[in-house]
Amino acid sequence: MKKYFSPVVFISILLSFVSCSNDDDNTNTPIIACSTESDGGIYQSCGINFVSSISLSEMGATGGNDSWGWTDPSNGKEYVIMCLNNGTAFIDISTPESPIYLGKLPTATENSSWRDAKVYQNHAFIVSEAAGHGMQVFDLTSLRNVTNPPQTFTANTTYTGFGNAHNIVINENTGYAYGVGTSTFGGGPHFVNIQDPTNPVAAGGFISDGGDAYSHDAQVVTYNGPDTDYTGREILIGSNQIEIVIADITDKNNPITISTINYENIGYTHQGWFTENQRFFLLGDELDEQRVGFNTRTVVFDFEDLDNPKFHMNYIGSTPAIDHNGYVKGNKFYLANYRAGIRIIDISDIASMSMTEIGYIDTFPSNDSAGFSGAWNVYPYFESGNIVISDINSGFILVKESTP
Repeated sequence: MKKYFSPVVFISILLSFVSCSNDDDNTNTPIIACSTESDGGIYQSCGINFVSSISLSEMGATGGNDSWGWTDPSNGKEYVIMCLNNGTAFIDISTPESPIYLGKLPTATENSSWRDAKVYQNHAFIVSEAAGHGMQVFDLTSLRNVTNPPQTFTANTTYTGFGNAHNIVINENTGYAYGVGTSTFGGGPHFVNIQDPTNPVAAGGFISDGGDAYSHDAQVVTYNGPDTDYTGREILIGSNQIEIVIADITDKNNPITISTINYENIGYTHQGWFTENQRFFLLGDELDEQRVGFNTRTVVFDFEDLDNPKFHMNYIGSTPAIDHNGYVKGNKFYLANYRAGIRIIDISDIASMSMTEIGYIDTFPSNDSAGFSGAWNVYPYFESGNIVISDINSGFILVKESTP
């Protein structure tokens, strides 16, 4: 199941739900007591304010997908990298209420509903499921010189060691990129040395010893978590369709599977992210809501011992919508929740099996059902507090958490 998305959600309005938990199955469903707020009549929200948006039509596209961000180290200006069905848009958000669509880097080959980008050393690295696309490399500092937007950009180089890829993962500490879901290495991570960004060099790949080599998504870190056996090692956590794979990929010539773990009611092991202390891993399964019928589920694992990972808890959200990409920043988990928009979940007490939804904004107001529309990705890492939502149907949306 490497390709199945279709272009998304209105969420139930939370008035005053009471926390509850079931210790028997480690399921936690606490929800904020929150009155629905108005953000100018555009979206229903709680604890999150709408700031601005740019429609797909303004960017000359018919579908949005992934997104990332870049902050110019020379002046602190913030830019959004917005992936589209026909290319990659660059947006200046230095004046958040009036974002500027600077232009687009067209797709390398053909259009695709799947495109992904990450950043390293002031360059964007972009992959797509488009046939023969490879990995485009684009110098983001050129955005400083755009005087007559929008303009059409050109890649500085394209890595062709693989054709299509579902996602791109980068460890900024080591200067390696990992194409996942390619036609190489059984769909497992394809290693690329990007320490010289415009001269990417193939560096091998990894086929796991688990039940499925294909990685749909992954996170790669220089490990500094509780398992001191692996301190300083480059550790990959792969979301491999039917299981999670933990691997030591420090030696690119000899990557090693450390362990694998699965869980109940697997639909499609999609994407996950470490807590900042690298003890807990929060996983989203993309098909379990449809196939089983429960509300949005985040599966949490305890990775205190990488050789012996354990299931920790299920967090159940407040709507039936499908979860997509989620990221941790501090003690908050920012979740793109397709037809339920984005959700912000407090994970400060995750060790005690407690997670609490503290905010949301609904970018797909027609329904909350388990379908593939609405919020594809959320990028919460700008120092300004601006939060990017890339929406399949609505395009670029900028929001910010409400000030208490």
